[in-house]
Amino acid sequence: MEIVTHLINDTIEFYKWTLTIADKRVEKWPLMDNPLPTLAISTSYLLFLWLGPKYMKNREPFQLRKTLIVYNFSMVFLNFFIFKELFMAARSAGYSYICQSVNYSEDPNEVRVAAALWWYFVSKGVEYLDTVFFILRKKFNQVTFLHVYHHCSMFTLWWIGIKWVAGGQSFFGAHMNAAIHVLMYLYYGLASCGPKIQKYLWWKKYLTIIQMIQFHVTIGHTALSLYVNCDFPHWMHYSLICYAITFIILFGNFYYQTYRRQQPKRDAVSSKSSKALSNGTLNGLSKASNGATASGNKEEKVQENSGRRKRKGRAKRD
Repeated sequence: MEIVTHLINDTIEFYKWTLTIADKRVEKWPLMDNPLPTLAISTSYLLFLWLGPKYMKNREPFQLRKTLIVYNFSMVFLNFFIFKELFMAARSAGYSYICQSVNYSEDPNEVRVAAALWWYFVSKGVEYLDTVFFILRKKFNQVTFLHVYHHCSMFTLWWIGIKWVAGGQSFFGAHMNAAIHVLMYLYYGLASCGPKIQKYLWWKKYLTIIQMIQFHVTIGHTALSLYVNCDFPHWMHYSLICYAITFIILFGNFYYQTYRRQQPKRDAVSSKSSKALSNGTLNGLSKASNGATASGNKEEKVQENSGRRKRKGRAKRD
């Protein structure tokens, strides 16, 4: 028991010490005073994952078509806003894409970068609604481990990023991810419009490929920062590399299961269908030819009989 007590006390003391080196600019911003609100939101999300399917078990799924259209296109605009703000502010502040330390000053461009990163953090909380809509529509197969891990970890871990490093190297990953989410939510927004639009959406597979490229670029960029000994917390660099590797594994497995593993099955089905089609064609031709012959004989007999009747009728008239 004493060991547990000491461990808790040491953890509390360590957290108090970390607050002394936290970013003073963001401490009064919403959700940033302490981690409890963020943890409460994430805990509520996990609780809904458990209770939501139970609530919907004996109920009809919600359609939510208009809601999804508004939500997805709103996320397009939010992510575009974040992308634009990070790009413009980083450019004005003269940021380097190779190594950029955090500037904790009240420079307008630096504060603009911090504000854009805070909005990025908030957007990850809003994205919890992706899962809520899946459950309300009873799309339980969409709520995979990858889906839950991605959403829950991003919102929770980015609180740490905003609290201590709201600027510098942090802008790179958020900048890139916001651009990808513009494309992703644009796809989902168009898909929500119905079958007339869905038939033109052939590029879903490439969104997964782009996301996997993003994680490889993140690892390469972070490794380069470590190589040049960039003035940025190295423990965050190492943590980011490990975090990106987990996404590469999970997204790679998703891509394989969705687009590669099913390919042989599709080929087998297509070959079977082609064989069945050839067999069916041969059998069908024989049956059809028989049917055509039979119907042809009937038609010929009818025509002959009708012709005879006509000739008889003409002969009587004559």
